[in-house]
Amino acid sequence: MACPKRRTSQARTAKRRANWKLTAPNLVSCPQCHSLKAQHTVCKECGYYKGKEIVKIKAAEAK
Repeated sequence: MACPKRRTSQARTAKRRANWKLTAPNLVSCPQCHSLKAQHTVCKECGYYKGKEIVKIKAAEAK
């Protein structure tokens, strides 16, 4: 098994891990209800995807 000859310093480790950041999700507005949703997914507010109702939402029925 490989064994390192020298200890890796904290600075060198931190440089390598500098790009481990999280990215914000890319949100788009729903064409039906104009609420923010993730791309290529069914809208959680109205239940529409690509202009078709996929999921019936109870909150929409109560209105």
